[in-house]
Amino acid sequence: MNKKLEDYVVTIPDFPEPGIMFRDVTSILQDPQGFKLAVDQLLTMVQDLDFDVIVGAESRGFIFGAPLAYKLQKSFVPARKEGKLPRNTIKQAYDLEYGQAVMEIHADAIKPGQRVVIIDDLIATGGTVNAIAKLVEKLGGQVVKICFVMELEGLNGRELLKDYDVDSCIVYEGK
Repeated sequence: MNKKLEDYVVTIPDFPEPGIMFRDVTSILQDPQGFKLAVDQLLTMVQDLDFDVIVGAESRGFIFGAPLAYKLQKSFVPARKEGKLPRNTIKQAYDLEYGQAVMEIHADAIKPGQRVVIIDDLIATGGTVNAIAKLVEKLGGQVVKICFVMELEGLNGRELLKDYDVDSCIVYEGK
């Protein structure tokens, strides 16, 4: 029997608070077949696209984006939280439920006109990846696709990313 990607996801009820169904992406990574299936599904989403660069969101976007960059012989750019990159960076603030956070990429990471795919493990509210898309665009790049392993549909992240081509391997209805 062939397992589907969602079969590798462990769901923890009432974490981190009552009523939340936490979807644990690390359970996909723990199983070689689950990890392979996730990377293969992401690969299917982008293999026929014309693009130059994969940007991976800290930190699990690195895990899923880097194998794609390797397989497709594309460059890989890490988008990180503020203060983690060693060279000259550009920054983009975004809203959290309580407060703000800042994402950064190296100022020379994207060249004007480059076509970019953004990879992350999960779309919830969409704030992190929206900030990354703005960074790409500040440097003159064009976001041609955004891919996620999992999507929490109930948090409406696609609404924030409505101007982009967004795809997810697994879509969960709730939060």
